[in-house]
Amino acid sequence: MRPQRHIFHLLAAGILVMLLDTGFAVAQSDAALIGQFLDKVEVGELVPGADSFGALQQDVSVVPALKDGETIGWVFLTSDFVPTTGYSGKPIHTLVGVDLDAVVTGVRLVKHSEPIVLIGIPESKVRSVTEGYAGLDLKKEADSGGSAHELDIISGATVTIMVIDDSIVRSGLKVARALGLGGLAPEMIDQGPKKQIDTSRQETLDWMTLTGDGSVRRMSLDVAQLNAAFARQGDPRAIARPETGPDTDTFIDLYVAMANVPTIGLSLLGEAEYANLKTRMKEGEHALLVMGRGRYSFKGSGYVRGGIFDRIQMIQNDISARFFDKQHRRVGEVAAEGAPSFVEMDLFIIPADIGFDPAKEFRLQLLVQRAVGPIEKVFLTFDLGYALPEGYLKTLPTAVAARPGSAFAATAAAPDDRGVEQLWMRIWRDRTVDIAVLGIAIGVLTLVFFFQMQVTQRESFTFWFRIGFLTFTLVWLGWIENAQLSVVNVMAFFSAVTQEFNWDAFLMDPLVFLLWFSVAAALLFWGRGAYCGWLCPFGALQELTNRLAKVCRVPQIEVPWGLHERLWPVKYMIFLGLFGLSLYSLDIAEQYAEVEPFKTAIILKFQRAWPFVLFAVALLAAGLFIERFYCRYLCPLGAALAVPARLKMFDWLKRYRDCGDPCHRCAKECMVQAIHPEGNINPNECLNCLHCQALYQHDQKCPVCIKKLAKRRRFEVQTGLLKPDAPAKTAEPSPVK
Repeated sequence: MRPQRHIFHLLAAGILVMLLDTGFAVAQSDAALIGQFLDKVEVGELVPGADSFGALQQDVSVVPALKDGETIGWVFLTSDFVPTTGYSGKPIHTLVGVDLDAVVTGVRLVKHSEPIVLIGIPESKVRSVTEGYAGLDLKKEADSGGSAHELDIISGATVTIMVIDDSIVRSGLKVARALGLGGLAPEMIDQGPKKQIDTSRQETLDWMTLTGDGSVRRMSLDVAQLNAAFARQGDPRAIARPETGPDTDTFIDLYVAMANVPTIGLSLLGEAEYANLKTRMKEGEHALLVMGRGRYSFKGSGYVRGGIFDRIQMIQNDISARFFDKQHRRVGEVAAEGAPSFVEMDLFIIPADIGFDPAKEFRLQLLVQRAVGPIEKVFLTFDLGYALPEGYLKTLPTAVAARPGSAFAATAAAPDDRGVEQLWMRIWRDRTVDIAVLGIAIGVLTLVFFFQMQVTQRESFTFWFRIGFLTFTLVWLGWIENAQLSVVNVMAFFSAVTQEFNWDAFLMDPLVFLLWFSVAAALLFWGRGAYCGWLCPFGALQELTNRLAKVCRVPQIEVPWGLHERLWPVKYMIFLGLFGLSLYSLDIAEQYAEVEPFKTAIILKFQRAWPFVLFAVALLAAGLFIERFYCRYLCPLGAALAVPARLKMFDWLKRYRDCGDPCHRCAKECMVQAIHPEGNINPNECLNCLHCQALYQHDQKCPVCIKKLAKRRRFEVQTGLLKPDAPAKTAEPSPVK
C-alpha cells in the first residue's frame, strides 16, 4: 500500500499545481485543414473542366485545379483563412473553387455541426444555397467591400447562412489577392506612420460633443425609409407587407462608439463601468458600445437560444466579427450628460485574433428581417460606418512597429509605453477596490477557520454569519464580478504547461488569480471545503435556495447511506472523463464541461439558450430537496479539488470518542452527509460549514456537553456555589434547519 500512497500523493501534488490556472489558452496548430476534405469532392464539381488536384502550395493554403497538367483554377477551404464558427459553436467547413479571373466556380459544404435538422430545415436546402455562390465575382466584392451580391437567407438558419456567406466572400478575397487572380493585387502593407489609441487623453465629454465630433456615430431609419428599401429590393412578398404606422415613426435609431477609448468610455460608461470594462478585456481586444431605440431590436432574441447575435456584425476590409454571448455585456445607462434614453445599450468585445485596427474605418452591419409567410422571411442589410476621430489617436515613431490590435493601445513598444508585461499591473491597480474587498473576505474567512471554536460558540451567530457570507459570495463575487472558478481552468492549465508558459496570462484577472491562489493554500490547511463551502457562487446559490425551501417547508430527502456512498464517485468519474478528453482535444473537453452549470447560472445569469437554462434549473430544483445535490454527486471541479486535498496537513474539526458511537447528531445534521456512520468526517466531501463544530460545543444538543454541564452543576451544588433549586443555564434557540 505504501508505493500506491506515494504515487497517489505525487498525482495529487501535480493536480495541486494545476489549480493556479486562470484559463490559459492553448495555441492551435496552423496546419492547413484542406487536406482532410479534398477526397470528399470531385475536382470538377469545384472547377468545371478540371481533372485532378495539384499539390498543396507552401505559402498559401490552396490547391491548384489541373486540366491536362495545366492550372485552370484554385481550390481552398474557407476555415483555413477566416473564422467560420456557426450557430453550433463549431466551424463550418466549405470548399470553394475559383478561376484565374477571380470568379467563384463551385462551392461545396463538406462538414458542419449546425442543428438545422432539429428545426425542420432540410440540409439539401442549405447546400443548395451554398452551391448558389458559383458565379460570384470577387473583383466586384473587393470594390464594394463584400456587399455586391444579394444575401439569400433561409428562415430559421439565419446564422448558418450568414456565416457561410461571410466566410466564402472574405476567404475568397484573401485567396484572390494572395494569388493575384483577376488583377487583384495583394494588400499593400501600410508604410505610413503607425497610429494607435492615445491613452493619455482622458476627458469627460457631454453627449452633444461626442456626437458632434464623431466619437459616437448614428444611423436612423424611419418607417418610410424601411418600406422604400424593401421596395427597391423588389420582392413582391415583402412589398405586400409594409411596416405599418406613420411614415415618420422611428424603426431603429442606432448608435455605435469605441468604448475602450478612454475619453469615449469614461464619458459614456462612467468611471466605474469603464474600469470594469478594462479589467475584463484581454490583450488585443477592443470594445464597441452599441445603443438602440425604436421598433426594431439590434439584438433580437436569437442569441438567447443559440448564444450568437445574428443581427449585427463588425466589418473592416476583409475581416469581420460576429459576436457571441460570452463577448456581450449589458450597460445600465449612458453616463454622458444630455444623452437620450435607449431601449438597448450593450458592450461587444472584438476578439484580438482577427486583426482589427481601431485606427482604420469599419462598419457595423445591421440585418433587418421582414416576415413574408408563416416561417419565411426576407432580409436587408444596412451599414453604419465608423471612423475614430484623429484626436484620439497618436502616431508612433517610424522606427517602432506597433503590434496590431493592442488592447487600449498599451502593448506597442513606444518609448512611453511599457508593453504587455505592465498591462496586468495596470489592471491590478485599476481594480484596487475589488482586490481589497476580496482580500478582506478571504482574510475574514481565514480568521474564522483559525479561530473556529470561538466563532462557533454561538450556533445562531455561526448560522447567520454563514448566510451573510454566502450571500456576498453569490451576489458580489458571482453575479457582479463573475469570479466563478471552473474545471476548464484545470484542464487548460495541464495543456498549457506542455507548451509555452507565461505568468502574465494568469495575472490578467486579479480576482480569479487570488481565488486560485487562496484555494491552493487552503487545500493544504483545510481541504476543498474552504472554496466549495464558502467561495463558490453556484454552491452558495444552491445552499441559499435550499434554505428558502426549508423555510417554505419543502420536504427534505435523506439519501440512504449505502446509495449516498455509491453516488459520491460519480463526480470523480466525470472529472476523469473530462480530463481524458482534454488530453485528446481541449476544445471538445470544454464543450463537455457544460456539465458545470456555472456559466449559465453565474456568468450569464440564466440569459442563455433554453437547454442550458433548463439543465441549471433542474440541478437547483433537485437541490431544493437534497441539499447541495450538485456538489455532492456531480461537480467535477469539487472532484479535482478533492484529490490534492488529501495532502492537507491539519485536522481542524474536533470530534469526541462518543461521535458515531453512540451519538449520530452531527452525522444527521451534516448538510452533505460527509460524516460516516462511525463518526469519521470524510475530508473529500466535507464543505467546512462548521455546523458540526457548533454542535460540538452545544450544551443542549451534544450528549458529551450535556454530561459535562450536568457534572459541573452537581459539583457546584455540592460545593455550595449553586443552590439545588437554581435553574440551569439554557442554550440559545437554534436557527432554522
